[in-house]
Amino acid sequence: MNLNRLSLLLVVLLSPILVNASPNIEHWQTTKGASVYFVEALELPMVDIKIAFDAGSARDGDNPGISLFTNGMLEEGAGDLNVDQIATGFDDLGAQLSSAAGMDMATISLRSLTQKDLLEPALKLFSTVVGRATFPNGAVERVREQMLVSLTHQQQKPGTIASKAFYKSLYGNHPYASPESGTEASVKAITQDDLLNFYRQYYVSRNALVVIVGAVDRQRAEQIAEQVTQHLPQGSKASKLPVPGDMPAQEQRIEHESSQTHILLGQLGYRRGDSDKFALYLGNYILGGGGFVSRLTEEVREKRGLSYSVYSYFNPMREIGTFVLGLQTKNEQADESLKVLRETLQRFVEEGPTTKELIAAKSNITGGFPLKIDSNSDLMSYVLVIGFYGFPLDYLESFSKKINAVSVEQIREAYQKHIEPDQMHLVMVGGK
Repeated sequence: MNLNRLSLLLVVLLSPILVNASPNIEHWQTTKGASVYFVEALELPMVDIKIAFDAGSARDGDNPGISLFTNGMLEEGAGDLNVDQIATGFDDLGAQLSSAAGMDMATISLRSLTQKDLLEPALKLFSTVVGRATFPNGAVERVREQMLVSLTHQQQKPGTIASKAFYKSLYGNHPYASPESGTEASVKAITQDDLLNFYRQYYVSRNALVVIVGAVDRQRAEQIAEQVTQHLPQGSKASKLPVPGDMPAQEQRIEHESSQTHILLGQLGYRRGDSDKFALYLGNYILGGGGFVSRLTEEVREKRGLSYSVYSYFNPMREIGTFVLGLQTKNEQADESLKVLRETLQRFVEEGPTTKELIAAKSNITGGFPLKIDSNSDLMSYVLVIGFYGFPLDYLESFSKKINAVSVEQIREAYQKHIEPDQMHLVMVGGK
């Protein structure tokens, strides 16, 4: 899973939320200790199942890239089946298998029709892939080569270069600084035994979260949760991540053969559960998270034509996440764009939003729910974040009320408390 996608999944807990029709989220544990979150959705005769493990790149340790490598191997061989037999098995059942890995979590997902003669064999095959991966030698080398090719391509993308440099600047030696895709040296050094050891340590029931959304009842969902985790050892939950330290603000200008300069400006964000999170989120929607209606778009794009796309976001994580502002612009406009970016942030921190901006933002945020959960997979993204990060089951239901309670003064105070415009980390890539 790429960083942008992972960020969307995580920030979804602070996105436009249910207003009139909150789903009934049920929660329990399997006999082996896996945590289960379930939403009954009867509109279509299908079920979506996702298993998330606390096994993202933050767990890579001395082997950067091993989380992504391990996750990519799950479909390459399991039990007595090879990669072709696995792929054909799901195709013949009309089922879809997918996997992904980010900083905090690694996931594997199944979508199947609920017709018994299709769902039962799909669940059996899925549970084998999840809990009986074999990591065959030939597949290890093939996936390794794919990862190395991807790393070569990343070296040509200024946006990726900027992102890696930004996270290293912000997190130093913290696990979040580890690049999800690893490095050429680390990927070459990872062995089959390394992959098996990582799999055996983190792909275990007590480190797993199962999300089920679809046309099954609670009793059937309980059976599904037990079945898809049946081959996983009980194991132990992953240890708590260290708290990120405050790194001195840095500025990096990296030359790259590109007509556009990519700019990332930011700092550490806030802890989960912070009392200011609703004020920070709502304020960010006004600042740069609201697309064409944001202040950054008005100042950078509309008034000056410096960039087509400019944005800001908070990215809440298992530990302290990030607050990021970013844009791409012509090389010759990079310094001017950065100046406007800084000035707009500084002014927002000092003054906060206007009452008019606040009213409009609240209306947009609380009014967009139907478009946000118009499929099982969209709803699953919300439930996954709630479960993985330990939010209460009524979080979606209460979100709108909490957003509407935020005042202009609360936003101003929150930004002055948490955001330091003169202590921002800066990465600029391009200009060559």
